[in-house]
Amino acid sequence: MAHREPFDEQEPTIGKLVVDAFDDFGTLVRHIIELAKSELRVSVRAGGMAIALFFAAAFISLLAIIMVSIAIAFFIHMTGLDLAWCFLIVFGAYLLLAGLLALIGYRKVRKVKAPERTLAEVQETPRALKRG
Repeated sequence: MAHREPFDEQEPTIGKLVVDAFDDFGTLVRHIIELAKSELRVSVRAGGMAIALFFAAAFISLLAIIMVSIAIAFFIHMTGLDLAWCFLIVFGAYLLLAGLLALIGYRKVRKVKAPERTLAEVQETPRALKRG
């Protein structure tokens, strides 16, 4: 005959162990969420600073382009051409560059296609669910 020890009230029951495990798991999840929030706060702060620095760099680059455009116009003026014509030449060069970039962009946009296979699958999904 198997020997059974008497029930000890000090030992937790399986139900109590399961409840404790779920409580501990819930606490762990809450702590993980708090950790993620604190890490995201630091990341968002750093990301905001990075965006501000990129905007500052873009603004300074824009100012530099203006300055180099003026310098190019004055270099052309050194050839003896009237200063107004020199600025018009620089302006025309920028218009040609903008037109070339727009043409390249237009050709790239024409190559963009709708995701036809994905759209067909999406349209087929409700029919498949109705059959099932």
